[in-house]
Order: sequence, then structure tokens, then C-alpha cells
Amino acid sequence: MKQVAILGTGMVGQTLAGGFVKHGYGVVMGTKRPEKELKWEIPTPPPVATYEKAARGADLIVLAVKGTVAEEVAKAIAPHVKGKTILDATNPIADAPTDDGVLRFFTTLEESLMERMQKLAPEGHFVKAFSCVGNAMMVNPDFGGVQPTMFICGNSQPAKDEASQILHQFDWEVEDMGSAPAARAIEPLCMSWCIPGFRQNQWTHAFKLLRK
Repeated sequence: MKQVAILGTGMVGQTLAGGFVKHGYGVVMGTKRPEKELKWEIPTPPPVATYEKAARGADLIVLAVKGTVAEEVAKAIAPHVKGKTILDATNPIADAPTDDGVLRFFTTLEESLMERMQKLAPEGHFVKAFSCVGNAMMVNPDFGGVQPTMFICGNSQPAKDEASQILHQFDWEVEDMGSAPAARAIEPLCMSWCIPGFRQNQWTHAFKLLRK
């Protein structure tokens, strides 16, 4: 059984943990303070460890922490990620109010958060995934038989192949956008996804790439 470390115990982390368990993976949750009591939103909570311990024992890592702490976490797990796929669900959302529903980022279009983390943990294989949809739609979403599109990118083709296999299990169509710099375009999709939520309280949508 492949072991997955979900780093982050918020709703995104818990949703993805439930999805991986559903599809037959072993799961451990990583957090800064594993001794802290957590509010669980999933029926059978997995074991909890520090970020470092969770990453060390895992075959696959999922980054599901707030963007403002993501680089700190990447640095902490760097010694334990050699050769491992790291699914990066983070977005560089700043701790600042929205502008008429538009999120504020702490990055620019010249460098993505994923690229920053890849530099901090160069031996891991980062793949952007799960960053352009809300947690409620991440695992086997039902859009009346239409598969939504998950945009991914990363420098390692084998890692992207592994990510794609997982996304297909989770009922997503996959669009490979290329190497790590493509995260500069994928991360801002979070802004577009969130606008209907902030303006109209609509949070159950996803993107679909149409082809002729």
C-alpha cells in the first residue's frame, strides 16, 4: 500500500486525506504541533505526526498548508523528499482583504510559490495540483457526467504521470501545462475560481478546458 503524507490538517488536507483513504492509500497527516487537539471533519481520522516525520515515512507527499507558511514547511521537509512526488495544492494568498472578490497574492507573475518551494526542496518533484478548485469538489466531483479539468505542471514527467494517475482516480481530466514556471499561470486560477464565491456565495464549480 502506497503511503501518503498530507501536510496540513485544515479542510483541504482533511478532504484529500479522505479521498486517498477511499482509494486505498495509507495516509498520515502532518502538522506543526501534532499534540494539538484537532477538529476532524472526516469519519476516521488518520494518524498525525510532525511535518518532517510524516514526509520521511511517505512515498508521496501532498502540500495542503496555507500559502503563507508553505515555504517554511518546504524547507522543513527538504531532507526527506529525495525522489518523491510532492503534490502542491497551495496558493500564495496574502493575509489581506479581497478587492471586490479578488484575492491578493504575495507573489508576482514572474515567480510562483511552487517555484520558490522547488528551490527550497530541490530533490523533491513538485507537481501543481488541486490548487484551482475548492475542497468540496476535489474528490470525485459530480458534474452530471462531465469531468472537470485539473491543470498541473512540474519539472519531472514521472512525477506528473503519478499525479495524473491519482487525479484520474479522483475523477479529473488532466491538462499538463508543462514545467514549473507554468505554476505562474495556474496559481492565479484560484483568484478566478474564488470570485463567484466571494461575490455570489457560489463555491461548487470547477474549470473545464474545451477542445474542438
